[in-house]
Amino acid sequence: MAQDLYTHYAEAREVIDAADELLGFSLSAVMFGSGDPALDDEALKQTDQTQPALFTHSMAAMAVLNKYQVPFDMAAGHSLGEYSALCAAGALSFEDGLRLVRERGRLMAQAGEQSPGTMAAIIGMEDADVESVCNAITDGVVEPANFNSPGQVVISGEVAAVEQAMALATERGARRAIPLPVSGAFHSPLMGHARDGLAEALSTVTINKPACPVYLNVTAQASSDPEEIRVRLLEQLMAPVRWSQTLRAMQEDGAESFAEVGAGKVLSGLVKRTLGRKVVTIPLGGTEEITAYTGSN
Repeated sequence: MAQDLYTHYAEAREVIDAADELLGFSLSAVMFGSGDPALDDEALKQTDQTQPALFTHSMAAMAVLNKYQVPFDMAAGHSLGEYSALCAAGALSFEDGLRLVRERGRLMAQAGEQSPGTMAAIIGMEDADVESVCNAITDGVVEPANFNSPGQVVISGEVAAVEQAMALATERGARRAIPLPVSGAFHSPLMGHARDGLAEALSTVTINKPACPVYLNVTAQASSDPEEIRVRLLEQLMAPVRWSQTLRAMQEDGAESFAEVGAGKVLSGLVKRTLGRKVVTIPLGGTEEITAYTGSN
């Protein structure tokens, strides 16, 4: 992750080196990998390492884009990415954002140990039908966690309840029900053990008015109010990510093209599945993509 940015751009190097120093361990070693795919995959499955790694990758790419003064009119991020979006918009400093996501990851990992759970993707079923499936499971906790795009909803909860919901969704016509390799039941009540710790962490940071509207996961609406942002970041821990609704709101407010900053192209795919194939999506997570977009060398 981000090793190409680190090699080619001083701005990215500064961000990643700063992350290592702030965290007190070599996050870059986790990001760049050891060369052993099994070990590297296992390290990045641990949410207390995944979260700061993803955040730092996004901020390293953003530092390069800022060098070339790439403009944007609004911002949003999926789950953890909401912290990156807030930093990109100037609502959070990099230092505060990194400390928050590190603590968020640590607390969520602990919550996953205290209240074991899992997640699954339900493919080919309407949002309301997935909600109906979850409501029909009365023996245990299972709830929608991510409304990713039309026909793709992730559910989260206790293992047995998620398994029952997967079976029922398939019975009711879902095309597929896919278990996900996660370390906890994120965006569900099982994350309740992390709430007080995250509330304390959020209370210690300064949240500024963002330079542009940031669309929040919990409401799928834009906000520039620092205190609302603080409240919604806490709520987001146990509430679903309303991503498809967020994308529609951004389009309604004038968004015509979307740039994905960070690792991978997953969100670009969700934009096209939600808003249509003609919507322009630009992935900007690596050296080649940024070079092509900015005309740099």
